[in-house]
Amino acid sequence: MPKRVSPLILFVVLFAVSCDQSPKSVAPVSPSQATPTPPSTKKTILFFGNSLTAGYGVSPIEAFPALIGKRIDSLQLPYRVVNAGLSGETSAGGKSRIAWVLRQPVSIFVLELGGNDGLRGIPLAGTATNLQAIIDSVKTRYPDVRIVLAGMQIPPNMGADYGTAFRNLFPKLATANHATLIPFLLQNVGGIPQLNQGDGIHPTAAGHKIVAENVWSILAPLLKN
Repeated sequence: MPKRVSPLILFVVLFAVSCDQSPKSVAPVSPSQATPTPPSTKKTILFFGNSLTAGYGVSPIEAFPALIGKRIDSLQLPYRVVNAGLSGETSAGGKSRIAWVLRQPVSIFVLELGGNDGLRGIPLAGTATNLQAIIDSVKTRYPDVRIVLAGMQIPPNMGADYGTAFRNLFPKLATANHATLIPFLLQNVGGIPQLNQGDGIHPTAAGHKIVAENVWSILAPLLKN
């Protein structure tokens, strides 16, 4: 025997059907919703280095790569900055992690490594080999990339001969690879107490502003071209 349907249930069902058959109102669609957002056309500037690049001891927005990025944005240039700095990184460490970093396309590659090698007195032949291997990896992955090499110097306590050979390592690598050289990343900062933190090695926020100017003077012509 068929069961009787409750009047209340019947009313709910009929009401739902009648609502479903009524004309549906459609919310207006804004242009941004109607058209998919195109992928970014900005090219990438990758800063690959140690604690100097990472901005050890200062806020990330005070580190020189962030200051470069801020200037690029203010000039509305079609580039974005990626900071791949890692505190304590040596040239050997950079060589081991470069493949992971290169998963994203790179147009300009700024290499800032070797300083920790020098402070530890690592034989320079190994440092040169590692830096060359990093450059080779970048060029192999992105043949049209522009390489910028940050020159570095070390305190005199490592000995005059080692210090001179270390300083000359960077111009030699830049020439051999047709790279653009920043003669000395810490120009007008290194050795000046008020521009460095207590360790005498890492720049303060004020020091990073000067470092950013050192980098920008070399980087700006590449962005215009």
